[in-house]
Amino acid sequence: MPQSSAARPFGAVLTAMVTPFTADGDVDLDAAQSLASHLVDLGHDGLVVSGTTGESPTTTDDEKAALLRAVLEAVGSRAHVVAGVGTNDTRHTVALAQEAAKLGVHGLLVVTPYYSKPPAAGLVAHFTTVADATDLPVMVYDIPGRTGVRITTPVLLRIAEHDRIVAVKDATGDLFAGSDVMARTRLVYYSGDDALNLAWLAHGAAGVVSVVGHVAGAQYAQMVAATDRGDLAAARAVHDRLIPAVTAIMTRTQGAIMAKAALELRGVLGNRVTRLPLVPATADQVAALRPDLEAAGLL
Repeated sequence: MPQSSAARPFGAVLTAMVTPFTADGDVDLDAAQSLASHLVDLGHDGLVVSGTTGESPTTTDDEKAALLRAVLEAVGSRAHVVAGVGTNDTRHTVALAQEAAKLGVHGLLVVTPYYSKPPAAGLVAHFTTVADATDLPVMVYDIPGRTGVRITTPVLLRIAEHDRIVAVKDATGDLFAGSDVMARTRLVYYSGDDALNLAWLAHGAAGVVSVVGHVAGAQYAQMVAATDRGDLAAARAVHDRLIPAVTAIMTRTQGAIMAKAALELRGVLGNRVTRLPLVPATADQVAALRPDLEAAGLL
């Protein structure tokens, strides 16, 4: 297992890894292993498997387990492998967490239950029940734009009392609220929004869980290192260089769609196939992506 610390329980530079598919739409385990190895070689010390960017809503439980086995075999000794297990059904989430633990993952990512809009008491019960189900450290994922519910500060203060709930992946855009929680608890924050990676690091986040990291892992590692040594000018220079890539991948359509297109352009993936309801990037979208990656120095 890769080294971790209380300050960075899941590493510093993680990518929410896409799930490669064959041309026929089947999960491509060989491509997943190749991609995982490529990302770790590029500077990542962690990968999230079967997060939203991994198209987890449209992969089966068996496919999720197979992906975890494949990625652990490829990079499990070199990087933190974090299993995305969150659903809107606590029992299902517990089952996924327990299966991931049996496979040997290093941590769990648990998103807010979506669609159901549970009250605060339900959120506390959900997260603590999942954390009770294994011995693994848990990163909760707060992304109200997708789930319809925000994990409020009182809820975070409550769940921070659980020994295995150790981190938050934040995609709320609320830097001040996150700073407040970090100041009042031992919870470690990770940026869940590539546009705000530098801002979160400057506010005390431990690292990033990135989509743009599929093509910019080395650059984000440089940003983290610069922030660690207090060189915000160098960190901002990395941020500025990556603005075209962040714009291209994160603002024009769904992130997984453009991340796969970027990997195809770089020759890392053989195709950009997605599963419905996601659709592959169009030729026009790929044509627009290329100059932005070139401008960021990523092609």
